[in-house]
Formats: sequence, C-alpha cells, structure tokens
Amino acid sequence: MTPTEILFRDDSYLDEVAATVVGVTETGGIVLDRTIFYAQGGGQPGDTGEIAWEGDSATIANAVYGPDRSEIVHIPEPGAALPPVGTRVTARLDWSRRFARMRAHTALHLLSVVLPYPVTGGSIGDGEGRLDFDLPEASLDKGEIAAALNELIARDAPVTDRWISDAELDANPGLVKTMSVKPPRGSGRVRLVEIAGIDLQPCGGTHVRRTGEIGPVEVSSIEKKGKQNRRVRIKLTG
Repeated sequence: MTPTEILFRDDSYLDEVAATVVGVTETGGIVLDRTIFYAQGGGQPGDTGEIAWEGDSATIANAVYGPDRSEIVHIPEPGAALPPVGTRVTARLDWSRRFARMRAHTALHLLSVVLPYPVTGGSIGDGEGRLDFDLPEASLDKGEIAAALNELIARDAPVTDRWISDAELDANPGLVKTMSVKPPRGSGRVRLVEIAGIDLQPCGGTHVRRTGEIGPVEVSSIEKKGKQNRRVRIKLTG
C-alpha cells in the first residue's frame, strides 16, 4: 500500500484536508493518501473526527499505524459506511479535542523540565496528562510544581521542531528523557521538538506553537506507584 503523507508533522494546526481513499483494511479501517489524523502512539491517543464524501460520511473513532507503520489507518465507528477506494473525501478533525491534547502534551514537556528526573511513563488525555518519574523517596509539593510550570508557560516561548539523523541522536543520548518509550527508529531520522531556551527532546506528537497557548495548569495529584516511581498528573484549568 502507498505510504500515507503525514501532514500533522509539518503543521499540527491543520483541521481539514482533501484526500483520496487508497485502501480499506479487512477490519474496515480507511487508508488515505494523506492525513491530518495523529496515529495513536507515544502516550498520545489517536485523533477522532470525520471522513466525508459525496452523499455520506463516517465518524472516525481512532487512528493507528498499519503493520509496517508506513500508512495510517482511520478506524470508523462500528457500522459506519465505508468509501470505495479512489473516492475523494474530506478529512476533518475533532479540533477541540486535538487542541486540548496539543496543549497538554506541550505542558508535559515543560513538566519534565520542572522535574528533571528520568521519565518511566506517561500519557496524554483531553486537557490533562501525567508523567511517571524514576524518583526516590522525596517530598513533592503540588503548589510548588504548578507555580514553576505556570512560570514556564507564561514565558510564551516558541515551540518548533526539526529532524536529526539516528547517528546524531546516538551521539547525544541525553536528549532522550523517557525510559519506557524510545524514539521511533528505522527511517534514518528522528524528530526533535524544541521549546526555545527551555527544552529539547525527541517527540513525534503534536504541539502548540507557543507555550502561552497552553494556558494555566494545575497539578491535580501526585501518586506513589512504587519504591522509586512517582506519578504526577496535571490538567488544564483555562
């Protein structure tokens, strides 16, 4: 199958795009020649939305990578109509949900700066998220963490991305903060997300253009998940 042109990597603010159906999987997944739907991975859920064509549409409940990760499969709600291969369609995101995830994801990058410890896990939700830290017995204060996090957000620092080679990443192992999720390999290059003057790390997810777009956040809970594992949850409040 033809590889999907992945548009969200170049512009995460695209919320609608015209595309052509290039395949329908045995389980009813829709494959397009190009897409703005983020495919589930790295702790970030797949996007939801709609694929519409003349006279019909399908609600998309998730997006995932295909077996060889070269194409993105759009998973419709059960019982949805499926467009024939070759159909011209319009793909539309549930933008409010995507944007909330973008804001939360960028906030989690900032959280990894406020708490500079190895990250053992994480997930992004609709306006909330969490990181797990490899951290020995320590006193973490929700108010202090939130204050430091909101100070970084208020800097309104630009968020950009660029690509480096696998070899360049190997030469700079300190860029990788996550112990449980490694940057995807195999294409010969790795995407870096930079928050100017604050953070730089490999990431394939979607982000806001400036930290000020995140808005205020709070630390909703701090949980002890093991002898040296602390889970810090944040949520958007604005």
